[in-house]
Amino acid sequence: MPVGDDPITYNTPGGEAPGVPKLNLPITEGPFKPTWESLESQYKFPEWFRDAKFGIWAHWGFGSYGPQGFYPKNKGVSANPSATPSLKGAKDALLDFKAEHWDPVKLLTFYKENGVHYFMALANHHDNFDNWNSKYQPWNSVNMGPHRDMIAEWQTAAKKLGLRFGVSSHAARAWEWYEVSQGVDKNGVPYDGNLTKADGKGLWWEGYDPQDLYAQYHHTPGKFSWDWNPKITSTPSAAYMERFYLRHKQLYEDYHPDMVYFDDRTLPFHGITDQVGLALAADIYNANVKEKGRLDVLVNCKFLDVDQRKGMLLDFERARAHRIRPEPWQTDTCIGNWFYGLGKNQHYKSAPDVVRMLVDIVSKNGNLMLSIPLQRDGTPDDEEIGIVKGIGAWLKINGEAIFATRPWKIYGEGPSLLDTDLFTGDAGGGLLDVPNKPYTSKDIRFTQSKDGKIVYVIAMDYPKDGKLLVKTLSTASGKINEVSLLGYSGKLDWKQTVNGLIITMPEDEPYDFAYAFKILGKELEPATESQKTN
Repeated sequence: MPVGDDPITYNTPGGEAPGVPKLNLPITEGPFKPTWESLESQYKFPEWFRDAKFGIWAHWGFGSYGPQGFYPKNKGVSANPSATPSLKGAKDALLDFKAEHWDPVKLLTFYKENGVHYFMALANHHDNFDNWNSKYQPWNSVNMGPHRDMIAEWQTAAKKLGLRFGVSSHAARAWEWYEVSQGVDKNGVPYDGNLTKADGKGLWWEGYDPQDLYAQYHHTPGKFSWDWNPKITSTPSAAYMERFYLRHKQLYEDYHPDMVYFDDRTLPFHGITDQVGLALAADIYNANVKEKGRLDVLVNCKFLDVDQRKGMLLDFERARAHRIRPEPWQTDTCIGNWFYGLGKNQHYKSAPDVVRMLVDIVSKNGNLMLSIPLQRDGTPDDEEIGIVKGIGAWLKINGEAIFATRPWKIYGEGPSLLDTDLFTGDAGGGLLDVPNKPYTSKDIRFTQSKDGKIVYVIAMDYPKDGKLLVKTLSTASGKINEVSLLGYSGKLDWKQTVNGLIITMPEDEPYDFAYAFKILGKELEPATESQKTN
């Protein structure tokens, strides 16, 4: 595979599923229409996002502890172990979701101190539970669980601290994720997916209709294959999709996020209809322009084709782009499992892992949004706190090589350019977020200042012989006037040769990994042109 080639096809079949009617989707008036042509021809990526580079995500909700997080998908844990599975299921995890130690201001203050420029909160997951004061979903965090408007509190904390704020939605797929709740246990006792409001009399959820959560007034198997899931499922009803639209229209109008991430392939309900996703994007863009007088918001999804990436932000889940992309993009990943309780002794990415991942992503015109999974009580554990501090310590020294930079003319050099470790499943394609083969001192990435006057060279590791060779910056690249190491006050020994820039590393190195050098020269050009943008 040639260096930088994209082996993944991102566009997926769209169009209308048989029988989908024209939906009633009120859109805020403005320049954007619910068509790809309108989005692609008018959208401009906001500068704040291009400058921000690093964000943290709280992928946290009532499924954050134990198997309930993926209850809808995993048949083996589809009901709470009980003698009465016909009454108890995923909904009953809400009894234990109190968020009793959750302090959003304290958390976001800690994240900001460690280099975070934007924060994203989970608005809902595939569990279909809204973490805000939802007008269209009574199963929400104000009415039950923590009895708090979680999105409002996250948003208030972010605004207070000057952080940009995002929300993520995963609920479009609840229709088919909850289908297993219509099944039966090994003894033939039904699960609780067919319960109605009347069944709740005298129970903790009295007055609420489980069908508002489970959305199981439909029968399976159906006759339509939805999106990336090969399972055959029934087509969501117009009422279900219209309600989804109204929920998320309210989410934007009431909380004014700077970013809305849909955990969907191209758009919510793509493969059934693009009416909902295109209307939401147009509505959000128009409402944002109306509010701020300019476009300052992002909508992002996975698996966008080359043209669609002009109208929305392309997201890679647990993966990275192969090369520099002309439009900004984002990696969303997690230091461990998506939900905290899915692995008590789970392996976390280390601070060096995350920093090297961030460096590679930024060199290719991307941002990193890193999930720090919270415990059910709303706190990170001690190991997670240590990892965030490690990332922050590196960024305090080297942030100028990351924040408010732009990709250079090529993104890097070294053996990792031949990396073919692909993650091609639900992630949206791309290279693994952390490669299987460790980076070496020969693996180098480049960024540059926005004005193009400074080139930053970031070596992923310390050279064993103490001599760093940057082949791209040989004498053929132009004259270098000054070389310095961020975080090091001493004078460096360096020389520019026909084979590359040779830097003698200081013995008293200021940190242990990913060494960032500031290069001053005039109109420097890479000595190779093998890496081109896509």
